[in-house]
Amino acid sequence: MSGLHKWVFLVLSATQFILGMLGNGFIVLVNGSSWFKNKTISLSDFIIANLALSRIVLLWILLVDGVLIVFSSKVHDEGIIMQIIDIFWTFTNHLSIWLATCLSVLYCLKIASFSHPTFLWLKWRVSRMVVQMILGALVLSCASALSLIHEFKMYSILGGIDGTGNVTEHFRKKRNEYKLIHVLGTLWNLPPLIVSLASYFLLILSLGRHTQRMEQSGTSSRDPSTEAHKRAIKIILSFLLLFLLYFLAFLITSSSYFIPGTEMVKIIGELITMFYPASHSFILILGNSKLKHMFVGMLRCESGHLKPGSKGPVSL
Repeated sequence: MSGLHKWVFLVLSATQFILGMLGNGFIVLVNGSSWFKNKTISLSDFIIANLALSRIVLLWILLVDGVLIVFSSKVHDEGIIMQIIDIFWTFTNHLSIWLATCLSVLYCLKIASFSHPTFLWLKWRVSRMVVQMILGALVLSCASALSLIHEFKMYSILGGIDGTGNVTEHFRKKRNEYKLIHVLGTLWNLPPLIVSLASYFLLILSLGRHTQRMEQSGTSSRDPSTEAHKRAIKIILSFLLLFLLYFLAFLITSSSYFIPGTEMVKIIGELITMFYPASHSFILILGNSKLKHMFVGMLRCESGHLKPGSKGPVSL
């Protein structure tokens, strides 16, 4: 990789990292200060704050990983550093994805309206069920990180084989097993994706039925329930689209480990991977009335300070 490509990657990574830290840091600051001040916090704000916190950690991991790949690929691919990065990334990545899924389920059960007994049963127990999902996500994230220990044992064996060039049939099977486990690790992302898709389609169906009822009764379709439906649908849809892009980038990056001469593909995958935790924070801010109000107010205050001849802060 040429020096120009390295600096382009560094600039793009730093830009995404800074934007992601600002967006996620803002969410943590607003919800954290509100929690400290009021001594209480809503379940949705709690999930959003922890989601932003996990993505701050994820952005740091991705930045360190990308810089090592570009400027010291040998250090990245060998030894304890790769193992530490992979363990922290696996835990934080799965926790972040499951927290976003919990938020989708919470919005769906809080906003959607169905008369089916099963849905009503879930709706009445939404807080307890989402809390249980969060605890389950924590356990699954720990399990996925611990499962890497077996992978690292095989990786060490394969590293010794590559050094000697003595590849027996037994070690060929081990290499295939390692590759298979590495690829199957992506299947951990399928359950939260399916749950989020189900929440999205339920909200779409609920919005359609609600709009039809409003039209039949002659009521305006821009009532609070309709707006809540649309806002939740936008948040879940944005998460799904960004997650699919993130998942594709992860597959590209993973496959590059088994294909020689694909360093540039790996770098592009790293850049796309950082885009998901960096950009989704601003969608969460714009979709949350409290965060949006604080964010717009902060921007107005900053623009007031930047106006020529302004004297002191602008009152909101």
